[in-house]
Formats: sequence, structure tokens, C-alpha cells
Amino acid sequence: MKIVVIADTHKCYEKYNEVVEANPADYYIHLGDGVNEFADVAKAHPDKEFVFVKGECDFCTASSKQLLKVGKCRIFCAHGHEQNVNSGLDEIVAEAKSTECNILLYGHTHMYKTEKIDGIYVMNPGSLGTPRGKNAPSFGILEISADGKVDMKIVAY
Repeated sequence: MKIVVIADTHKCYEKYNEVVEANPADYYIHLGDGVNEFADVAKAHPDKEFVFVKGECDFCTASSKQLLKVGKCRIFCAHGHEQNVNSGLDEIVAEAKSTECNILLYGHTHMYKTEKIDGIYVMNPGSLGTPRGKNAPSFGILEISADGKVDMKIVAY
């Protein structure tokens, strides 16, 4: 199972659409701050499976978090602003653990990161639209094997 993970596109429809077109996947997860381009890209690709959680810049009725079951894995998806990820990951990791998830995907910081914390695979794909620091625009690829093995990587755009 291959999942493309995107966050913080902030009106960069072209980059988002290019990533979707160039990266065949089972799911495309957008972690917020880009509801308008998310809707447009999803509409342009009705044959693909999209998931969206809203960020603090998204004015819509979408949920700010979602739980997904993919194969043997449970994935907690959130933008991260409600869990104060700019101040650390303790709160969001605890929330993912409380829902018995073994993968945590979040955005908001515009800084990419992959790590394993307390047995949970954690990924922030960075920002495709407005990266911070000296980071290039980026997105993530999450691969889950049939036996539940998880592989995470960040792709510079």
C-alpha cells in the first residue's frame, strides 16, 4: 500500500496536482491548510482516493483529524495546530496512542520530519506550498507492506 502525504499547500494547486499525477498511490492524504486546491485536485482525479483533514487556515466543515485503517496499520491524521505541535509532539503522540494508532501524520510546522516515537511512526511531510527554514517544498511517501512493515520517506519537490 502506497500513500502520498501532503500538507500546507496554501493555494499551490499546480504543485499539488503535479505530485498527484507523477506519483501513483492507493491514497493521497492532505493534512490541511489547502482545502480549495484539495477540492480542485480531487475533482480533477475522480479515480483516486483522497483524504483531507482541515487546518487552521481552512474554513470548511471537514474534520480536523481522522483515523484510517490501512492493512494492519491504524493511522492518526491531524493538521497539528490543535495539538500544539509547534511546542513539541508529546500531545499529538499521546492522542495517537490513545486511539491505538501506530502511524501519526501531521502538518502545520511546514518542516518535514520522519521519526519513531514511543513505538509510533511519525511523519510531517513539510509544506508543498510554503516551506520554512532552508527546506525545499516537500511531500511524504508512506509505504505499508502486507505484513505491516512501515517505510517513510520525504521527497523534495
